[in-house]
Amino acid sequence: MSTHVVRRGGFHNGHYSVIELNGVCQVLATVEPDLSGTLREETLDALKAVASVMNAEGAGGAVIHQTLFLADENSIAACRQIVREFYGQDLPASCFVLQPPCSGRRLAIEAFGLGKGREHVEIERVSDQVVITRHKGVTSVYADHAVPRTSASGVYERTICSYQHLRRLLPNAGARLDQILRTWLYLGGIVDDEGATQRYKELNRARTDVFQHVSFLEERLPEGHVGPAFPASTGIGTRGRSVTISALAVLSDADDVVAVPLENPRQTSAFSYSSKYSPTTPKFSRGLALCRDDEATLFISGTASITHSETRHIGDVSAQTEESLENIAALISEENLARHGLAGMGTTFDGLGVVRVYIKRLEDYEKVRAVCSRRIGSIPATYVVADVCRTDLLVEIEGIAFSRHAPNGKHHAWRRREIPQIGEPQPTQHNGHRAPYCPNGCPELLFCPHAVRHDHGEGEP
Repeated sequence: MSTHVVRRGGFHNGHYSVIELNGVCQVLATVEPDLSGTLREETLDALKAVASVMNAEGAGGAVIHQTLFLADENSIAACRQIVREFYGQDLPASCFVLQPPCSGRRLAIEAFGLGKGREHVEIERVSDQVVITRHKGVTSVYADHAVPRTSASGVYERTICSYQHLRRLLPNAGARLDQILRTWLYLGGIVDDEGATQRYKELNRARTDVFQHVSFLEERLPEGHVGPAFPASTGIGTRGRSVTISALAVLSDADDVVAVPLENPRQTSAFSYSSKYSPTTPKFSRGLALCRDDEATLFISGTASITHSETRHIGDVSAQTEESLENIAALISEENLARHGLAGMGTTFDGLGVVRVYIKRLEDYEKVRAVCSRRIGSIPATYVVADVCRTDLLVEIEGIAFSRHAPNGKHHAWRRREIPQIGEPQPTQHNGHRAPYCPNGCPELLFCPHAVRHDHGEGEP
């Protein structure tokens, strides 16, 4: 079992966690406005609160990434402009999500910054959608708010287009789709009908097609890894009808930086679900551990009241919250980490740095919060109203946990596996047609800018 590395604190309108990794303090904060006013007044109040805690922890001017949860469908453009004006040249990568805070405020913010030790980190701010950090041979790429740029109304087409937008953002940082280890997919009307099917099922169909020729994390998987590898992910509902994608990618030439997809012993892997849940299964891992030396960051995918593959405690939001937390506890436990070859790197709720709690019905907020407060304490948390991917699921929880191997005289020597050299990719069969291929060797074949498409000619479809 690991030692706990998280220091937590609170202030009048939020909470924060501080975690030292590789000699640099990571600061995670969740904030809501302390006043009720106009969009501008509430946004500035919340941003000033973020700045206050970041300054106190040595992270002033070093906010890297933030997610803003908004109540008003028409407020994104105005809020984005306020954020740009507030940060100026220190603009973080920002995602704007139409999920109303349960408190009734116009917005809530989850922010990530770098504190003590940040002078050793190179920060490159490409835009308000892409920020890059480089430290000790590891490059982290925060790519936010990829949205569809198409007149098509279908979820499948709009999801494909959002992934195309994401694929265009990544090269700004020298990154590729296969280097992504965490994604967030926000879908308006997630459980609504889409013709004869459901909108979430169409998102899964699009994601499956996008991932068809992508070998995720091959450069980072440890020696001996077997089985599928997909990013950790959350697919969650929003207001409106659009699709928005955010992602985190990691690049490194270091052999001791490894990424391990995590599955949950209490749950069927999502990519192995039966077709009754979705004709094309959700392609994500239940979590993902990013390890170097004796430290690990554990990305927890959106987790609901599901054991094996079945929804539990239908109609009982308190019991569903308990079950969701039990699933998270099992995912990050020492037993599960050891099962994935990461003995000594498991943790408990004490290792949580931040959580998001998505609640289907606003009237359930107090019940859900009561369970979370009792089980996980004063962890920085954002509670928002959002539909979950099944009609009978009432709550979903995600988070990030941290662990450090307990000192015992041993030192972990993670090693990524060797990647064989591959010749020029050849076209394969896909849905009865020859699949696109890239003569330049890009791994994201379906959406590569050079891809030769046998049915549509060259270029993007």
